[in-house]
Amino acid sequence: MQRVVVALAAFAAACAPAAFAQNRMPNGLLMELPRTADGRPVLDGIWQAFSSANWDVRAHAAAPAPLPLLGARHAVPPGLGVIEGDDLPYQDWARAQQLENQTKTLELDPEVKCFMPGVPRATYMPHPFQIFQTDEYVMIAYQFAGAVRTIYMQDPGPSPTDFWMGWSIGHWEGDTLVVEVTSQVADTWFDRAGNFHSDALKVTERYTPLGPNHLQYEATIDDPKVFTRPWRISLPLYRRIEPNMQLLEFKCVPFSEEVLYGHLRKKTEEESSEGETNGER
Repeated sequence: MQRVVVALAAFAAACAPAAFAQNRMPNGLLMELPRTADGRPVLDGIWQAFSSANWDVRAHAAAPAPLPLLGARHAVPPGLGVIEGDDLPYQDWARAQQLENQTKTLELDPEVKCFMPGVPRATYMPHPFQIFQTDEYVMIAYQFAGAVRTIYMQDPGPSPTDFWMGWSIGHWEGDTLVVEVTSQVADTWFDRAGNFHSDALKVTERYTPLGPNHLQYEATIDDPKVFTRPWRISLPLYRRIEPNMQLLEFKCVPFSEEVLYGHLRKKTEEESSEGETNGER
């Protein structure tokens, strides 16, 4: 059986238009890694993480929904975590801030308000994203909130300002795409558990092909204002191989209007009467 698989793989590589490199799996079988004309791995496609990291990047048990009426439908799924080590190396003041954030997640989490998620959170939200690769640029389009970012493969110089999705500069180290992300606004979180950062955040991402349909994603987090040392997350990304797979619109601003602007809405007579009954003036 192994000989048949290897023979079929060699035939597929010979018929494919792109150049291929052979990579040996732990079981000894060969797999094909598509490459560009200059030998770089082809990362084009739609990818998605299947992880509970968006709820909490740390190992965590299942937990109830933030509101009892939401029941099991919005309960927190358990997860083994995606960080190296047992916990995040917060400074003392920052650990207290994270605990406060966690108690006010529905009020403070940027995801609730449909803000762009930032890096690395955009990678492991429960939404797919698409990579478009050229020699000079790599663009990533995210389904959540229609967020996009451009990775410059030639250093364009310092960022002109801070951005929600940061300022991304990439280079290749062998088959690994390495991206340094700086100039992110301080308003994004790492997850729904209130894990946060400052405006000093620097994220170094590594996208390493494990095969034609798998990427190993690693991100080193360095923020000396919040943490005592750099720390790292790691998780696999999976190519969506459905024949008609595409990013769909998730324009979440209308879903967040009440959260953002509800306090500006003109109250009805009934609501005003209830407010006066409750002691509001």
